Amino acid sequence: MDLVESHQEELRFARGRVVRALLIAGVAIAIAVPFSGQPAWIVRGTLIAITAIGVLGQNLLIGHTGQISFGQAGFLAIGAYTFAHVQMLPWPLALLVAGLAAAVAGVLVGFPSLRLKGPYLAIATLGFGIAVYQLLANASWLSGGRTGVAVQRPPMEWLYWQDVLLLAIFALATVNLISSYAGRAFMAVRDSEIAAEAVGVNLTRTKLLAFAVSSFYTGVHGALFAQFLGHLEPELFNLGEVLTLFVAITVGGLASIEGSIFGAAFVVLAPAVFGAARWAVPVLFGGSIIVVLVFEPGGLAGGLRKARVALEQWPFR
Repeated sequence: MDLVESHQEELRFARGRVVRALLIAGVAIAIAVPFSGQPAWIVRGTLIAITAIGVLGQNLLIGHTGQISFGQAGFLAIGAYTFAHVQMLPWPLALLVAGLAAAVAGVLVGFPSLRLKGPYLAIATLGFGIAVYQLLANASWLSGGRTGVAVQRPPMEWLYWQDVLLLAIFALATVNLISSYAGRAFMAVRDSEIAAEAVGVNLTRTKLLAFAVSSFYTGVHGALFAQFLGHLEPELFNLGEVLTLFVAITVGGLASIEGSIFGAAFVVLAPAVFGAARWAVPVLFGGSIIVVLVFEPGGLAGGLRKARVALEQWPFR
């Protein structure tokens, strides 16, 4: 078993031989998918990559900083519609503008939420998400009304490689962020705000930074989602999207990068498994949350860590 000798090693992504082997297998599968000749799996792989970026951002806020937010649908909508309205710009610039628009909204939401904690913060952010949805539903000049807004959509194979590459970039950026001073400040605020402030952590700056970074990720998620769909309507950004992202971080594993990817894969692949029985998907999501909270609070990533330790210690334990 690999011994952890420093905080840097503890935060290292894909720590352990088993996890690294699974990571290599995952990369190999991601490379092989476009050559499989199965368009459905290319679509699912693209959607997993897009969703995982948003789940990474939400995990930074909820898992690493301990700030419960249910306003992700609002940030997702802001990123998507901003991208749709600036799509005439070069693609990287349009993506950056969408992310920054969501980040600014995250900071604005974060300010009045600084004194709120737990369920009060969750309700406040949920109200923001509902307000954004109502604004889009009633402002046809912004959302396109009943006809919606068209978004230019590249070929699906191009989208797949683009989004998988972006997921890799965001995952590496998240690894560097959580191992930096800002990431340690996030975790200090999560563990104890009083202790964090006692050692010099600026609570206001840290919480606002967490909201901004998380919202930036979600804004990019929204922009890529808009490009994937090719058409936007306000109904896409309702409460169901919030619950889907919450299921992803809970089942995948809080405060875990690989857990964010596992969770995204779970919420994308589960509806495909049930096929026509779409009514069973919410039942599966609700049951999965209960099972995870009761039997494995660390989610799929936590279960994988336990399996890795057991495998590396076998047969001595």
